[in-house]
Amino acid sequence: MRGVGGPLPLVAVLQPREESQPSGAEDLVGSPQLEAQDVRAMIGVHVHPHVARGQVSVGPGPVNAAYDEVTITVRGRGGHAAYPHVTRDPVIAAAHVILALQHLISRRTDPMHSAVLTIGTVQAGTAANVIPEQVVLTGSLRTFEPADRASLRSAVSATAGATAEAYECTAQATFTQGEPVLDNDPALAAAAAACLTQAGFEVVESLRSCGSDDFAYYCTRYPSLMMFVGVGQPGETEAPGLHHPAFLPPEEAVRDVCRAMLAGYVAACSAVLPGAATRLTGAPPTARGSRRAATGSGPHRARGAEQP
Repeated sequence: MRGVGGPLPLVAVLQPREESQPSGAEDLVGSPQLEAQDVRAMIGVHVHPHVARGQVSVGPGPVNAAYDEVTITVRGRGGHAAYPHVTRDPVIAAAHVILALQHLISRRTDPMHSAVLTIGTVQAGTAANVIPEQVVLTGSLRTFEPADRASLRSAVSATAGATAEAYECTAQATFTQGEPVLDNDPALAAAAAACLTQAGFEVVESLRSCGSDDFAYYCTRYPSLMMFVGVGQPGETEAPGLHHPAFLPPEEAVRDVCRAMLAGYVAACSAVLPGAATRLTGAPPTARGSRRAATGSGPHRARGAEQP
């Protein structure tokens, strides 16, 4: 968008593949199309049911984890289910692999470092009376520390292989590297908190989770900020959460997201142009210096960009 009366032009960033690999954000970062915009800051907004309506979570530093997708293929010797002694059952081996992997978080990772390892799918066999040749497990690894990311990937491979070997099977783990840690710029976070308060939102303690978002790729190149707009209702402890098929924020949340994005735009302007927030809102800006900003859109989030 251009020529809307703000002190800086605003560029809406529309990207493909927000929930799959390779990420669309990864394609856009450093692309000629985005570089041509001379982006000064990236601003994103994501709705979140763990934050109440009327509240926005905004804070500096890491707020979302890095993400890796893991595939573990367990191979054995298939055969008739009536003669298990002449087979090497990969289903039994895979079941023990899943259990063995759980100790990597509880016993191999510093308890002060957040990390999550989840096995999300198990694919094996086509008939009830046949022991299959192989089982394929897929899952996700989420970490905040680069050293944990590397060591856990190695430990997953070693644990899967050693466990399968105990059942005379083999296991091979492969990884698809996903998003980096989403790291909010401190100056943008401080400026946005002031603008959100003036807009009537309650700014709450920063929501930090092992969720991952491809917005993190923008953080690697531009000063960036992801805000979490509340869509939760008091007492709804069992309400459907993100990625649940019944998750449906109220229509009023659209207005909340728009207002939060406008506050982010004002905050980013104040970081790029001293005094911009005063001209826009009548309030003194809280951040100074040269920054960059951007926003875009998706099923749960929005993003945009500012130019000088």
